Amino acid sequence: MNASPPQPMDAEHDLLEHNRRFYDGLWSSARLTDPQRFNTWPLVSRLTSNATHRLEVAPGLRPRFPLHGTHFVDISPPALQRLQANGANAVQGRVTALPFPDATFDAVCAMDIIEHVVDDDGVLAELARVAKPGAAVLLSAPLHPASWTAFDDFVGHYRRYEPEQLLTKIRAHGFTLEHSAIYGMQPKSSWLLDLGMWFLTHRREQAMRWYNRTLPLFARFQKPLALVSGMVGTAEVDEVLLVCRKD
Repeated sequence: MNASPPQPMDAEHDLLEHNRRFYDGLWSSARLTDPQRFNTWPLVSRLTSNATHRLEVAPGLRPRFPLHGTHFVDISPPALQRLQANGANAVQGRVTALPFPDATFDAVCAMDIIEHVVDDDGVLAELARVAKPGAAVLLSAPLHPASWTAFDDFVGHYRRYEPEQLLTKIRAHGFTLEHSAIYGMQPKSSWLLDLGMWFLTHRREQAMRWYNRTLPLFARFQKPLALVSGMVGTAEVDEVLLVCRKD
């Protein structure tokens, strides 16, 4: 008899545990990277300049919002410990149940998150709930299911989005897209990704030494974000950044 397909609750639990193991291991050995190092910083500086209440969810050790004056929520104890040690206000929590009242934040950041959860509508609903009307909301997500690779499985992705599907979802949760840009630091070379996955699996200590040394260089030489009004052209684009406004 064939096994029945996994039920949504099983899929959610398995995915959460996969992500918890992977990122707890990663953040236990990784260094915190300052937000100013990323090519998102000029955009973030503008979006947060007048935002007195800011939230970033699941930043790991790669926060994009300023460390001081931002509320951070993550499930990973190693990431939380490092963030707190650097003066950040960071608490443990899940993105589908944020520990804040309605309409609290002027600016919200949720980078590289919705693709990691089964209930992406639940995540978007929570972001909409805690954002004030008119709040800036910064999102990112990988595109094109046909572009799925072993790397997506390795890092705990649950999905990639068709561009129109992604836009429909954000509109359904009360967000208006203002600007977008091509985004992401994933190497285009498949052999380099395969090599990185092999070292993380079989030579983790060496891999993390390389990761900590080279990430600042990758971040430093990122191209500036090329923001456009509305949705950027998405043909052959692996990941997109969305600058939204809460209706």
